[in-house]
Order: sequence, then C-alpha cells, then structure tokens
Amino acid sequence: MQKYTYFFGNNQADGNIKMKHLLGGKGAGLAEMTNLGIPVPPGFTISTEVCTYYYKNHSYPQGLKEEVGEQLKKLEEVMGKQFGSDESPLLVSVRSGARVSMPGMMDTILNLGLNDNAVKGISKATGDERFAYDSYRRFIQMFGNVVLGIEHDEFEKLIQKIKDRKGIKEDTEITADDWKQLIPEYKNLIKEKTGTEFPALPEDQLWKSIDAVFMSWDNQRAKDYRRINNIPDDWGTAVNVQVMVFGNMGENSGTGVAFTRNPATGENLFYGEYLPNAQGEDVVAGIRTPRPISKAQKRDASEISLEEAMPNIYRELLEIRNKLESHFRDMQDIEFTIEKGKLWLLQTRTGKRTALASVKSAVDMANEGLITKEEAVLRVSPKDIDQLLHPMIDPSAEITVIAKGLPASPGAASGKVVFKAEDAVNAESKKVILVRHETSPEDVAGMHSAQGVLTAKGGMTSHAAVVARGMGKPCVVGCEMLNIDYSNKLFTAGDYTIKEGDIITIDGASGNVIIGDTPKIEAAISGEFNTLMKWVDEFRTIGVRANADTKKDAETARKFGAEGIGLARTEHMFFGEDRIPIVREMILSDTKEERKRALEKILPMQRSDFEDLFRAMDGYPVIIRTLDPPLHEFLPKEEGAIQELATNMGVSVEKIKEKVAQLSELNPMMGHRGCRLGIAYPEITEMQARAIFEAACNVAKEGVKILPEVMIPLVGIKKELEYQKKIVVETAKMVMEEKGNQIKYLVGTMIELPRAALTADEIAEEAEFFSFGTNDLTQTTFGFSRDDVGKFLPDYIKQGILQDDPFQTIDIKGVGKLMKMTIELGRKTRPEIEIGICGEHGGDPRSVEFCYKAGMNYVSCSPYRVPIARLSAAQAVLKRQ
Repeated sequence: MQKYTYFFGNNQADGNIKMKHLLGGKGAGLAEMTNLGIPVPPGFTISTEVCTYYYKNHSYPQGLKEEVGEQLKKLEEVMGKQFGSDESPLLVSVRSGARVSMPGMMDTILNLGLNDNAVKGISKATGDERFAYDSYRRFIQMFGNVVLGIEHDEFEKLIQKIKDRKGIKEDTEITADDWKQLIPEYKNLIKEKTGTEFPALPEDQLWKSIDAVFMSWDNQRAKDYRRINNIPDDWGTAVNVQVMVFGNMGENSGTGVAFTRNPATGENLFYGEYLPNAQGEDVVAGIRTPRPISKAQKRDASEISLEEAMPNIYRELLEIRNKLESHFRDMQDIEFTIEKGKLWLLQTRTGKRTALASVKSAVDMANEGLITKEEAVLRVSPKDIDQLLHPMIDPSAEITVIAKGLPASPGAASGKVVFKAEDAVNAESKKVILVRHETSPEDVAGMHSAQGVLTAKGGMTSHAAVVARGMGKPCVVGCEMLNIDYSNKLFTAGDYTIKEGDIITIDGASGNVIIGDTPKIEAAISGEFNTLMKWVDEFRTIGVRANADTKKDAETARKFGAEGIGLARTEHMFFGEDRIPIVREMILSDTKEERKRALEKILPMQRSDFEDLFRAMDGYPVIIRTLDPPLHEFLPKEEGAIQELATNMGVSVEKIKEKVAQLSELNPMMGHRGCRLGIAYPEITEMQARAIFEAACNVAKEGVKILPEVMIPLVGIKKELEYQKKIVVETAKMVMEEKGNQIKYLVGTMIELPRAALTADEIAEEAEFFSFGTNDLTQTTFGFSRDDVGKFLPDYIKQGILQDDPFQTIDIKGVGKLMKMTIELGRKTRPEIEIGICGEHGGDPRSVEFCYKAGMNYVSCSPYRVPIARLSAAQAVLKRQ
C-alpha cells in the first residue's frame, strides 16, 4: 500500500529535508530537526499527495484514516497520553505546510482535542484552571473561524463585552471563571451561525480540521499568493498533526520567532522576539508587544530580553541556531515555545529577508566558508537586485491605496500631480508625478523632469514603461481605474478625486497609487553588492549591454557594468526644445531640397549626441538605430499646440492640420515607419549615417576606441536592408575619406517581424548582426497591440490561456521558436554573425536564461536593469552545471 503519513519524534523521523515535495517545507523541516536531535514535539505529516488526490477525487485515498489512527497510537505511546481521554488528554495542532513557504496564506488549528470533559482533565493535571479554560476558548475560537468560517471579530466582540463589563483592557486580566462563562456563549454563536453544534468528539474535530487545512490550499489569498510568486497550483499542501506544547503556562513559559541573522540587514546577529506566558498566535496577532530575545537587540534599558529572563533557555536556543544555520547553510526562520522551562522547536524554514539582507548574507556566508561563491550568486534573486537600485515604500508605513495598475518600472516616487509634460518641465520643485492617458515621444522631457509617471492606458512595453525604465523612473501604467479629465485638471479613482497639485505616491514595484507623500527607504548599494557582482561576472558567458539614448543614460549604464550600448534610439534625441522645431520643419517640407536643408540643421545635433555616447562607451560597441517611429508622432495633436506651431513656423494652421491628416495612419505600428521611412526619404538615413561616422572619426582622434554598429529597423525583406545598407556604406566611405580616418563598423538589422525570422538566411547575406526587437516581434507574432493588451491580458493569465505576460517574459513556444530559427538560419549563412536582443525582455531573468541557452552573444536592457541581466546571465550558466 502507498504510504501517506510520516512520523517524527524521539530523535527519529520517517522523512528528511529532501522530501519537501511530499512533506512540505514545514514537515520536512520538522523531520530534519528531529533527526538532528533538536527538541521537536512529536507528530506526523500527511503528504501533499493526499491534497492532490483530495482535489482530484473530492475524497481521501483508501487506507488514509487507518494510517492516521496508527500514527495517533504512536503519539499516545510516546507521550503517555490518550487522544479523546478525559483524564489525560492528548492535544494536537493541525497546520498546513506547502513545499515553499506561504506565510499566513493557509490555516492552522491549535489545542485540538479539548471538550467539556477534557478541559477538566487538563485543569487537574496542570493545576491551572485559567490556563485550561483559556486554551479551550482559543480552540473553539480558532475552530469556529478556520473550520466553520465564522468571522474572527464575532468571537472578539464577546471577549470585549467581558472587558467592558469588568473595566479591564488585557486578555491576561480575564479570569478562569470569565472564560468558563464565555465558552457556552462561543458555542451558541457557532450554533447560531452554522445551525450545527460544536463537535465534542476529538476524532470529528481532527478530520474537520484536516479538511479545512486541505481546503485552505484553494482559498483566494493562497491562490493570489501562488499567482504572484509563480507557485504551481498542483503542488498541494501537506498537513502536520503535532503534539501541543504550551507557552501560556506561567512566567517560565513563552513563545517566540527568531532569525539566525538579521532579516532586515543581513547582519550576523541572532535576531528575534518572544512573549512570556503566551501562545504562538499572540506574537503574530500583535495583541501584546513582544520582547527582544537578546541583550544586543534591546531598544531601551527597561526591556527584559530572553537572554536576561531565561539565560539557560537562551543559551540552548543559541546552540540550536548555530546548529541549524550550519546544517542548512542558509539563514533560518525558527518558531519556538518554552513550556515550564523546557524549550521546543516548532518550525525551521529558510528565512525571508530584505534585498539588502539577501545580498549581505549571501556574500558573508561565502566569505565565512559556509557556502561557495556559486551558491552565493544563485541565492540572490534578480528581484533583490531590482529593489536595491530603487527607493522603496517603507514596509511599516500606513498607506491608502486608491488605484492599482501595472508595475512598469520599479521604485517609489511622490510628488504633485501634473497632467502636461511641459508643466512637469516648468515645475519649480520638479517633485511632480506626470499623469497621462498614455505618453508619446513628445512627453519625454516631462517624463525626465518628473519624479515618476502614471498612465491610465498602456502595457508593460508601452512607451511610458520602456522610457521610464530607461530613465530609472518609477512608473505605473495601464491603471484603468483612473478617469482623467484634462480640461478640469483632475482624475478620479473610485470615490477619490485628485486635482492638479495634490500629492500622490506611485509604487512601481507593486503598481499601487497611494494618497499623499508616503515614507520611503532609499536605495543602498553596499560593498557586498559590488563583491557579488564581481563574482557574477566571473561566471556569466553572455555579454550585457544597455539601451541608452543620452550621455547620462550611457554613463549610468557603464556604472552598472554595461559592456556597450545595444540600442540607441535616435528619435528620442529629436525632442529637445531646440530640436523639435527643426524636426517639424523637415516633416512639413514639401520638397526633398527643403527636407535636406532642415536635416543639415539636425546633423550637428545628432553628431554631438553620438560623440557623447562613443566617449561614454570607450572600447565598447555602440549600436545606433536609424529613425524608427512614424513621422506623425513628432507633430502636435492638440489645437492650441497646432496654432502655436503654425505661428512659430510662419505657416497656416490648415497646412499643419493637412500634414497631420496626411501622415496619420489607422495602424501606425504596422505603417510608414522604420526602414520604410528611410526608403521613402533616403536623405534621413544619409544624414543619420553621416552624423554617426563624423562623430566616430572625431572621437577616434581623441584616442577613444570606437566600435559603431548601425542598425536598420523593421526589415522584413532582404532588399529593404540592401537598399538602406548601401546608403550607410557609401556615406561612411565618403566621411572617412573626408576625415582621413578609417573606422571599423558593422551594419545590421532588428529582427522584429516574423517574415524577417523566416527569411533570416537571406537577410544575413547583408546583415553583419541581428538584434531581436522582442517588443515588436511579440506584438507581430501574437497580433497583440502592446498598448491595448492590458485590457484583456489579465483575463488570459487568470484563466490559464497564457502563463505569463509575453511582453515581460519571452513566449518560448511561439516567439522563442522564431528566435531560435533566426539564429540557426542566420549562422548557416554567416557563421560569425553577432546576435543579441534589445527589447525590454533583455532585463527579464527568464528571458535572459532563454537567450543564453539559444546561443546569443549578448542581451541589452535599460541601464537600471543591467545588474539584473548580469546576475540572470550568471545564474543561467550555474543552473546548467
């Protein structure tokens, strides 16, 4: 017969820590501690396989009840007590335990086995009537809440009545007689709310509690937690049935939680809290203020630490702390109870910690010889690195969330609301949040000036999201709860109305929009961070570049370890106050000659920009993409702005409106953009190529090592690239002859259309490098508009149609297959072809791992995601070893 239950007790256990898939994290930890000789109250674990069977068949497997009965007999023998006895009752707890920690998501029942007769036996055995009846009322309250679904507050109201009647404040002031009177009231409440009696038979109590714990695997908070943390729904939870030990038996008893290192800082200091004369839920519920476990932790002299109150217990706990951390080779989160001067361990698990603590503890443990450098690198998550680089909402702050969108760019920012980009630019304090329906390239200056950006529309790769990440600005997009009224300068979110000038906070890590200026924790780059990143670079084999359009972006990218620029978007350089009028002059030109005259004015500006990028990336490659977006994006849309432009340019309003109408397209993302612009207006490509090579020659004379790469966007046909490459090569030759300088360079293309992927062997005859533009490749492969996908994508993920947002993590089955095909076909034609990725996926850990496995040369991402990409690239290598 299949085994469904696993015993632990008396320094022997059926399981061990390697059996988390069967015993869950809690059960495996209890078994391992038992095998280590650590004092653990005996018990048994019902495996996760039972949970899976339960959900599949709506019943328990045959033989389970008999197995549980046998395990209860073992517990009775070990403890010398009897389950269901009135004289010497065996009391147990029933707790959940998934294979990964899901704190607070599932259910627990304590003191199970008590009834009207057993409580008298406990009272007689302990000589403490108050303890016995306090334990009984706790059990009824917990059972009523967890198993029968009665709100916790319903029970608390009855306790409050006693306090009000007696004029007392604390639970500890309630007497045994008070608890005796309360218990019938609790039972009446249960009868009133459920129509059934509170079960008196311990066996009924046990199975109803086991049912409740298994069912809690599928409660809403557990499902939400699994979705957020990518935990599979079919893992299931184990159930742990364990002998009760009591911390509420007097001043020589207590309960607490501790970490083997400080979970906030990572400091190698035993850290925790305890409560004397209390049960475990008292610490978690915050009913009483806990005390520190060590003298070093004390905040003021009046506090009495565990080290002072019970020095022998503290020394034993310290020994166990050292044993556990040495054995598990990681920071542990432990729960303990002291019953009449006897220490018991109730749980050990890998401790959750802040990003700062994660990095520090990993590096310290490697330096201490506890783990290897490889393990240290694998132990830090990319999310930890992301948090370290941005300010965060203070976890202890009380906040009022008024809306929630997509967390597009991490970090927290507060400021006064403004609705126009120019208002952000002109704001005196610059402490503003730019709020828009959606952003466009002409909002870039305002985005740069603002502390953060909030949009009602758009997805994770919308303009706002991509640009904000590049700038390192907090950003929340697709916040469809917002109703923005530009004319009245306000937005509403539910019952809240926020006017221009009101202060809000946005949290780019959670997507929350919060009223007021919320306290934050500033980003902190530690010495341990730099050490970790040195180790990271020892292991990774794939390059990491940055998407950078400005000198500042490029310098930030180098500071974070970028090995070049994988994408410089030339259109972002056109929106400066001194440039946009000239760009519009070029667009409004009627003849080629007029366009050329306007382009001659833009040339020195572009050249200067490229010189800055080449200097910042001395010795590293710089990929510059020729103009990509459709021209209508550079023209104003609002009436007032159109009139202002007409006045400044000395043309009629009608002419500008006519041009806007002429350039407008029903589907601009599929329209006249990318290489199609360069083919229609070759003079634009020629100007940009001249600016690139004049800049390269000028900076090379300064002794800077130049490695320019010119990228032609949106190529789907070999002849498109052939046509554009001819202009670049001829212009480069001309400039180098003029300058008397020879510069090595590459001409390549973005692979962002399925046709380009399917004909990559042909395109590679012209292209010297490929760079996957995965934002558009995902868009064109799925047929999704990345700016509108937020309206239905959450439903796709919720219903399991898609596992992940394909604009955040590469869709390996579809888009990934096209990418692998491109690499294979391209290298068949040109074996040495350089292949990378420059879409936002370049900073996504799972996508970086895919790129490494697919054999790419590099990934490129926004500057603030460079350390994340470096870490992910190293972890991809180490996972394969």
